[in-house]
Amino acid sequence: MSEITLVVNGEQRALSVAAETTLLELLRAQCNLTGAKLGCDVGDCGACTVIVDGEAVNACLMLAVQADGRNVVTIEGLAGRARLHPLQEAFEACGSLQCGFCGPGMILSAKALLDAAPDPSAAEIRDALAGNLCRCTGYTKLIEAVQAAGETIRAAATGPRRAAGQE
Repeated sequence: MSEITLVVNGEQRALSVAAETTLLELLRAQCNLTGAKLGCDVGDCGACTVIVDGEAVNACLMLAVQADGRNVVTIEGLAGRARLHPLQEAFEACGSLQCGFCGPGMILSAKALLDAAPDPSAAEIRDALAGNLCRCTGYTKLIEAVQAAGETIRAAATGPRRAAGQE
């Protein structure tokens, strides 16, 4: 067993893990965070996507010990207490998800993209979501949701604009 310390959704955690434990297993079993799903278990579907130090990763392929000392964000840590994250709101408003199994991974891949590129093109969005598979929806609504969330996030970052002539 190895002792590791990581920050999960803003909370520091010290945990004991076996060498073969994946980050996905750690999050689901020891942290009780079940938003990341076990889909294919070989990194092809993206259902297990989480953000580690700002980068979207397949938690089924990353060993828990590799997360030692790192910052991990899961879907449970994305929303604030008062409201959903703009990506979650946009995915809902655009009707981007149906069954919801792929949703957490899609949303976290999109968040990593928007954090790195606040105004991505449709091609950049498609590329960022390429590792996340969905059997229920067409991908058009997913792209629209990411674009809408990006607009909301950019507008919030710039704050209210001053009327012309006001200082």
